[in-house]
Amino acid sequence: MHGGRSWGGGLLRRVELLSPSSREPSSRRVAAAVFLALLGCLDDRDGQLGGDDGPLAAAGTAEADVRRVIDGDTVELEDGTRVRILLVDAPEATRSQECFGAEATRFTRELLTGRHVRLTSDIVQLDRYGRALRHVAVAGRDVAEDLVRGGYACVLHIPPNGQGRVERLRRLEDVARLERRGLWSCRAVPCGT
Repeated sequence: MHGGRSWGGGLLRRVELLSPSSREPSSRRVAAAVFLALLGCLDDRDGQLGGDDGPLAAAGTAEADVRRVIDGDTVELEDGTRVRILLVDAPEATRSQECFGAEATRFTRELLTGRHVRLTSDIVQLDRYGRALRHVAVAGRDVAEDLVRGGYACVLHIPPNGQGRVERLRRLEDVARLERRGLWSCRAVPCGT
């Protein structure tokens, strides 16, 4: 699972250090933080995420082919872009083995490797590791829903992304938990819930 569940604190601290005065109005510090965040998310060639020729060139919906699955909640596209599936957190199977991590990775690998997927952006475009944050669908099915329904991942909601989708996922997670599916059968559930 991914350690901290809060975002943005480091960026705001860096902006405060750059401010000429700690007495500067907080709205100016927030505006500076937003500016720096946007600057970091944009490609310096044309102001769009991922340049002008990749499948994630602009916000909205795009389609691409999955080259490989990194773990239960992260894939790599044919163009090399890494995509973190929004609203889910699968147990780790790469750096450390968490309960049900290998099964979650295997499920995602079987579902997505070599498949054509639909990628939908949300408000925040990139995570702190530079991965594109996207809702992912394959053959008309929401991948996050399949992961949560099967107990391959927990719901991970980091606002503002996913506002219109998180409640449905939480209901699916409640059912998976009650039925002890997947990671919910583990002695120590690898979720921050």
